[in-house]
Amino acid sequence: MSRPSNREKILTEGLRVVHERGFGGASVRDIVEAAGVPQGSFTNHFVSKEAFCLEILDRYFEDVRATIQRTLRNDSIPALKRLRAYIDAQIKYLNRIGWRNGCLIGNFSAEASEHSEVIRKRLVEIYEEIRQAIAYCLRAAAKSGELTRKIDSDELAGFITSSLQGAILQSKTERSSVPTERFKHLIFSTLVH
Repeated sequence: MSRPSNREKILTEGLRVVHERGFGGASVRDIVEAAGVPQGSFTNHFVSKEAFCLEILDRYFEDVRATIQRTLRNDSIPALKRLRAYIDAQIKYLNRIGWRNGCLIGNFSAEASEHSEVIRKRLVEIYEEIRQAIAYCLRAAAKSGELTRKIDSDELAGFITSSLQGAILQSKTERSSVPTERFKHLIFSTLVH
């Protein structure tokens, strides 16, 4: 079995370091030390820290996208169960990694989008993809009669996307699942019941 490349080590360990310490808090030195590679390896593989962070953001989003496919876009499950499964998956993931790290997408939104236009634009695309998946699920719920057809699926999906991200950010601050659990309870008891 071949050894992982320095590039792969940098991406894997760098994602962990940046997720723990933040965009500004994780230096290139921190990243290469965690990866156990010489500092020159970073510049051999990435033109800048911004380019590196864009790659780890995309890598992180691959996992989110897989969750979306298993839940929100899984037509074999009733629509509102899909939405609940998506939110539960977020909570389960954050419970597993520890609430203090939060969601890399939200973290980059709060920190990196001010310093990098390319990262900011990528975040806008990511949020839109999430919003579209939630809207897809809500339209399926309306079509099946689980929700009223009068609901504006696109607007509600935007609200759910931003509210969930805010709840995760608050959960990160409190280091507790309570804000995210509260969000889930309110969504299912008042908006999509």
